[in-house]
Amino acid sequence: MTTTESRPSGRRPAQIVDMSWDPITRIIGNLGIYTKIDFANREVVECRSTSSLFRGYSVFMKGKDPRDAGFITSRICGICGDNHTTCSNYAQQMAYGVKPPKLAEHITNLGEAAEYMFDHTIFQDNLVFVDFCEAMVKATNPGVLARAERTTAPRGDVHGFKTIADIMQAFNPFEGEVYKEALKVSRVTREMFCLMEGRHVHPSTLYPGGVGTMPQPNTFTDYLSRLMHVIDFVKKAVAMNDDVFDFFYEALPGYEEVGKRRILLGCWGAWQNPDVVDYRYANMNQWGRAMYVTPGIVVDGKLVTNNLVDINLGLRIMLGSSYYEDWVNEQPFVTHDPLGNPVDMRHPWNQTTVPVPQKRDFDGNYSWVMSPRWHHPETGEHLALDTGGGPLARLWTTALSGLVDTPYVKATGSSVRISLPKGESLPETTLEWHIPKWSNTIERDRARPYFVAYAAAMALQFLEEAMGMLRSGDTKVYENFEVPDEAIGCGFHEAVRGVLSHHLVIRDKKIANYHPYPPTPWNASPRDIYGTPGPYEDAVQGQPVFEENGPDDFKGVDIMRTVRSFDPCLPCGVHMYMGKGKTLSTVHSPTYGASHG
Repeated sequence: MTTTESRPSGRRPAQIVDMSWDPITRIIGNLGIYTKIDFANREVVECRSTSSLFRGYSVFMKGKDPRDAGFITSRICGICGDNHTTCSNYAQQMAYGVKPPKLAEHITNLGEAAEYMFDHTIFQDNLVFVDFCEAMVKATNPGVLARAERTTAPRGDVHGFKTIADIMQAFNPFEGEVYKEALKVSRVTREMFCLMEGRHVHPSTLYPGGVGTMPQPNTFTDYLSRLMHVIDFVKKAVAMNDDVFDFFYEALPGYEEVGKRRILLGCWGAWQNPDVVDYRYANMNQWGRAMYVTPGIVVDGKLVTNNLVDINLGLRIMLGSSYYEDWVNEQPFVTHDPLGNPVDMRHPWNQTTVPVPQKRDFDGNYSWVMSPRWHHPETGEHLALDTGGGPLARLWTTALSGLVDTPYVKATGSSVRISLPKGESLPETTLEWHIPKWSNTIERDRARPYFVAYAAAMALQFLEEAMGMLRSGDTKVYENFEVPDEAIGCGFHEAVRGVLSHHLVIRDKKIANYHPYPPTPWNASPRDIYGTPGPYEDAVQGQPVFEENGPDDFKGVDIMRTVRSFDPCLPCGVHMYMGKGKTLSTVHSPTYGASHG
């Protein structure tokens, strides 16, 4: 739970203004951010995150043939639909007791690697960096732009830009050099995806039990040729991002407080190891730890667990400030997991979704998003985990776990080392992401290009192993199975923007209960029954305002940078109120700040 800090001395009388950004469009619902800003003391004193759309997949999945689950759930999202299909197949394979052939796992991993490269590139360079580009910085912080024009870019020998302002200019929308190049890279990486999964973004060749992709030599060589075409862009992206983000820390002392919250990170793991995974729940800890992105939960900078069974049993879906009827007095679907561990009534296996439409009330219920939490078995806390936008949590848990050790990626215990081969113009390069001091806006954004490099590096390994199998004549990509009368299954994966789980209950060969939990409900959750704010709310609330504009022409760029750092699906659809806002008639002294781990 967020705790308060003592208000510093020398503060001015509060000048509180209500300001909202609604909708911030995304696939899973419509996101709105409602704030109270103290312009006298330049800080956000209160934040509410809302969603105005009910989706209902957990309702209409009931009674369906479970084999259709992957095709249906991919429609949850128009960006990361393949992540849902993959995760659904993982859950089904556990329920059916089927293990896909190794080559099928390599093909799935290659598709997901291409998706990470595609989505992170288009989001970072064409959406996030609009908030850091020359045009935006000129409108919100002209003093910072003037300094950027005088500041030499330290990594110019890699990316080719002389000053920080030159990089910012290259990210100007529709006109900037890097902005346009990123669009081309996104096209190429989408082509790579389609070679493996057939169609973007709703795969046509991913099934429980394997894939329908024909494993021919040109399937993999066409993927490799495209990968090598973009490999130098990946190296330059890391250098450009490091230069700009390091500059912001220097140019705006205290900027580390923007979007900073207690380090509460969750990662469910990505890319199955075909030599270890068997999808049996009894072995889930073993094959989970063998993933090429290590699952885990990090609290206050320390790794609490990287066991998927622990992660699974700790899941709690709380109503809090959301528009639903409680289900705790109903009969549970699952009382114990396959290992005999008791399953909580608020676990996704037992959830029943009963929507209760009502008027939005910020003192009561105000969102269609529930409040997923993870129950810490030692402290008893219900932790409002966030994903760090996806890459921050993935890199952090992998680094601390120290389990990933491949020819191209190595976790050291405090960093992740990524080796990329020589490209068209740049030499062989080793990049190293180090665990940062903070979980904040800049570090969420900084992690993203590093994870693009991570995905590119792992794709090289998957290609080598897949082509080796092909040369040996091992081309099997599908395993038959039967749908059982009764079964349960769970799938854990990483959507582009973070944790993704699917929980399935089968009765009479039909879906009796199905609950997918993507990253957005975790990040966009409202206050829970204990009053704990969700990650968006917590990260924005208490952060300082560095924008030089006052209430009359306030752009809210620091707030938008924080929300976007979580990658909240299609944030390009922000509708901003550009007027003077609404000054509250009752002046009060709201709680200052929040403790940051």
